[in-house]
Amino acid sequence: MKRILTILLLAVLTANVDAGVIVLEGHYQGKNLYVQNPFAGSGVGFCTFEVTINGDVTTDEVNSSAFEIDFANFQLKVGDPVIVKIKHKDDCKPKVLNPEVLKPKSTFEIVAMDISKDGNFVWTTKNETGKLAYIIEQYRWNKWIKVGEVDGNGAVDENKYDFRITPHSGENKFRVKQVDYSSKPRYSQASRYISTTGEISFSPIKVKDIITFTGETLFEVYDSFGNIVKKGFGEKVDVTNLKKGIYYLNFDNKTETFVKK
Repeated sequence: MKRILTILLLAVLTANVDAGVIVLEGHYQGKNLYVQNPFAGSGVGFCTFEVTINGDVTTDEVNSSAFEIDFANFQLKVGDPVIVKIKHKDDCKPKVLNPEVLKPKSTFEIVAMDISKDGNFVWTTKNETGKLAYIIEQYRWNKWIKVGEVDGNGAVDENKYDFRITPHSGENKFRVKQVDYSSKPRYSQASRYISTTGEISFSPIKVKDIITFTGETLFEVYDSFGNIVKKGFGEKVDVTNLKKGIYYLNFDNKTETFVKK
């Protein structure tokens, strides 16, 4: 009898030593995880033998072909960090069916949005459930372009952000967006700003080396095939290395052409 108990104990210890661990890290989003749990490679018992959440063993019933990891007993708030460890036998591997539920999701709501006279873009949000970056976009040259990025706080309560804008002459439009695990962007409404600075022009139209603007501006240079060849911010553009031909120049709030000699 003693020999049988010893063999059984050694078998259990060996099973636990020869084990694998699936680790999932993220933030609680209010949803549970579902696990597909095959039989052990030996054919005896199921693959998973223990699940922990932030180091504490769950009371979930893992001795079945599929089970749910329930976060309800851990008093987590939406947005709280979570580390889930699924311990399994070495000759098999369970499959988590919905791991994306621990990834941050874009859920922000805009409370207020404004641009001050001195060009400070300020927005306040609520109901964030994960730390996702805010991408600031400006409508310029008939398209929305990225002009900056600010890290999100990820708090459900109100969050306040600010970003120094670089406006073009006339009416400007700015917005923010987030992109979560779904790869689908979530946008704010646009905030408008009227710049009193004068329009910017450039010279010469036929250029050999340097294009000069009448003030600092964002710019893009495209070749005749629509490929972007230069971009930046400043009062000058060095076009010495460009091939001869016609180019399109985006600057200020307009698009014009120049000829590289």
